[in-house]
Amino acid sequence: MSPNISPTVAVIGGGISGATAALHLAELGLNITLIEKNKGLVSGPPICHLHAGGNLYREISVSQCIELLKQSIDSVRLFPHTINQRPTIIAVPHTDGGDPNHLLERLDQIKSCYAQLVERDPRNKVIGEPEDYYRLIFREELDELATRAQPSNPQTIDDWLIPFAKHTDLDGLKYPVVAVQEYGWSVFRIAATTSLALEALPNCTLLTESKLLSMTEKGDKWELTYSDREMNTHSFVVDYVINACGYETGNVDDMAKLPRRRMVEFKAAYVTQWQQSDEKWPEVIFHGPRGSVDGMAQLTPYVDGTFQLHGMTKDITLFDDGLVSSCQESSQPKLPQRLINKINNGWREHERLTRSERAIRHMSRFIPDYATATEYGVPLFGAQQIPGDDETLRAADVTFSGHHYARIEVVKGSSAYEAVRKVVSHWGLFDYKNHTIEELHPKSQSMSAQQVECKACQLATERGYPVSLAKYYGSEI
Repeated sequence: MSPNISPTVAVIGGGISGATAALHLAELGLNITLIEKNKGLVSGPPICHLHAGGNLYREISVSQCIELLKQSIDSVRLFPHTINQRPTIIAVPHTDGGDPNHLLERLDQIKSCYAQLVERDPRNKVIGEPEDYYRLIFREELDELATRAQPSNPQTIDDWLIPFAKHTDLDGLKYPVVAVQEYGWSVFRIAATTSLALEALPNCTLLTESKLLSMTEKGDKWELTYSDREMNTHSFVVDYVINACGYETGNVDDMAKLPRRRMVEFKAAYVTQWQQSDEKWPEVIFHGPRGSVDGMAQLTPYVDGTFQLHGMTKDITLFDDGLVSSCQESSQPKLPQRLINKINNGWREHERLTRSERAIRHMSRFIPDYATATEYGVPLFGAQQIPGDDETLRAADVTFSGHHYARIEVVKGSSAYEAVRKVVSHWGLFDYKNHTIEELHPKSQSMSAQQVECKACQLATERGYPVSLAKYYGSEI
């Protein structure tokens, strides 16, 4: 290839992995073609927080927590207008067998790592001051905070704790409770940022509502054939292929004849409205054994009294036969048809209402007043891949097979940027030298918060969700 000709890369899949990959590669000046079967980008499984330290997952290793911390920091710098700046409260109920003090050693290690990253580069200070990364709160403090009125623009951890102290069944918890600078992450503002940037980059071709039909090696290149929204068939040749198809990554592996073991898990979160709430809540995690009736309950706040709920039980967020593995015949794990029908055709109203009501009841075990909340629209749902055969894996990024073929295999969205950087380095597509994240992405960095939020609200409406999920939520600067 002539040194004056930019390589061509096909990115298959426009979820957070594919959209991030296409954005980064196009900003570097490569010629990108992105194929996405849906109408828009980043419309897959629910994303509601960064996982800046992996504190929601007690079962994962410290090394995974630190990897998620680093990846989350880079993601905030790449997508500065997608963060909801509010803390997360981690509580251990008496119904859970855990001890909140067991979190402390890990939290100290993550805090130390964050401080080192900020010392190395002040631009990494994106989730507050390192010394404030976490704080322990005891019962006496919560009893006192319950007597206060919350300021209209909460700034301190104490400010954010007030509604939690007032409404939570404090007798049902073990102490201390932990407050962590784990910020929210808006899936709709991620979709807005990548859509606006890629549409404005002349070296990126967006093929939405398009389906990959086949791919074949042609010497040192790949020929891809796809059908467009009018069902017309087209083919093109590229130098490199990135498989970023999320839970359907195995289908492309099968086309490429490059097998890979993986699992797929279908999960859902439920959109509810609690009109009784006129305060700004933090995100709250009530730990519990996954898959049991006491499974973890997660309350994620948005504007206008809108809350997203997870309940890690088999009749709320998890599903019977919702975790499946690949086999020798195919790299694509096979979900039950009823779950495939949800992904392709949406939910039946009865099941949507029933599971939303169960999620509300589950949360009201810990926040009794939440029993007055109501279902508020389409669940946030989808399937995520887990490469390999360890269902507890949370920090994953990319693998390479064959010739000029890469799979971006993220479990958490914050891993997507590191994954594409590894692709670039592995294939020698760009010399990063000392360029900062900000310098490498002039198009996406040039957008204003207002532009991103306006586009995000438009996407939420088009997809049938309340615009409250797309708006900024958190401390006003």
